[in-house]
Amino acid sequence: MSENKLSPAELARYSRHIIIPEFGREGQEKLKNARVLVIGSGGLGSPLLLYLAAAGVGHLGIVDFDVVDDSNLQRQVLFTVDNVGESKAQTAKKRLLALNPHINITVHETMFTKDNALDIIKDYDVVADGTDNFPTRYLVNDACVLTGKTNVYASIYRFEGQVSVFNYPLENGERGPNYRDLFPAPPPPGLVPSCAEGGVLGVLPGIIGSMQASEVIKVITGVGEPLAGRLFLFDAASFTTRVLKVAKNPETNITELINYEQFCGIFPDKKENTVKEITVQELESMVNLKEDFQLIDVREPYEYDIANLEGELIPLAQVATSTSKIAKDKKVIVHCRSGKRSADAIRELEQLGFDNLYNLKGGILAYAKEIDTSMPTY
Repeated sequence: MSENKLSPAELARYSRHIIIPEFGREGQEKLKNARVLVIGSGGLGSPLLLYLAAAGVGHLGIVDFDVVDDSNLQRQVLFTVDNVGESKAQTAKKRLLALNPHINITVHETMFTKDNALDIIKDYDVVADGTDNFPTRYLVNDACVLTGKTNVYASIYRFEGQVSVFNYPLENGERGPNYRDLFPAPPPPGLVPSCAEGGVLGVLPGIIGSMQASEVIKVITGVGEPLAGRLFLFDAASFTTRVLKVAKNPETNITELINYEQFCGIFPDKKENTVKEITVQELESMVNLKEDFQLIDVREPYEYDIANLEGELIPLAQVATSTSKIAKDKKVIVHCRSGKRSADAIRELEQLGFDNLYNLKGGILAYAKEIDTSMPTY
């Protein structure tokens, strides 16, 4: 790869970096010649991309297939209300180039899968994982191990955040610990909710995403000591931090990409794991015809307060202990925000003998989009 030198305009722009003795012009030119892939442009991706672009990383890749939603704006600072409904990746590219026209950006507006991961990653030097689900985290990790790329990892949940640097090249020629050395197996499905289900303090991704950007810069420039072999933990509620050592596990052996949904206990395409469904239009018809059915809402109370269909509130965690509240002699419609938690609730209840349960396809989001457009979403 041919190296590009800094232009006079860039020398002036990055002067606050260059005057740091340990950083200097050499460090800035390393940033200019680096290629960093950021997977996800949401909560973590927003500050991560903003600071990497501002710092002068010469080529950024963005992997994201989602669109901007109102509920993103509480924490995803790349976007504004004018961007709602637009492509996150394309919007991010426009915003970042407005911040720094001296960089290049490649958009990968696609889902990151085992079929395209290796092909996407191969053209980059460092990968920064800003995802929010376990299948993709394991996929990112394994793809980085197989392609010899450093994986700068971060995650957030409610008030807590984590940062580490995985698969970092060591002086002895080996690679440091990777994500599987820390977490050999994922938690059981449903044990750790997503941000949409469990919530996240709006400023937390800004804090953790900025730390993630700092680690990327350290990895590229060689300035400082990256968090390789260490896991940084931050609790915003108590403002406490911890750093844990991460050791290599000799039993960790990554030879190929696998079915990560299956590995994490998620079987979206398995026939035996499907549940009966009805559409929001069918539910509306049942209401208008005054049919006898029970409507169960398995979201959390705060979600119910934002928008509800006047169903009986039984949060997912309480479903198994609330079977006496659920009818067995008539049709029961179960719903949540998107249809995922309600499907999980139905599978759990079917194990307890229920066979009259129907999932509301698309949940509150589908109802707000297709039936009552005045209903607030989140």
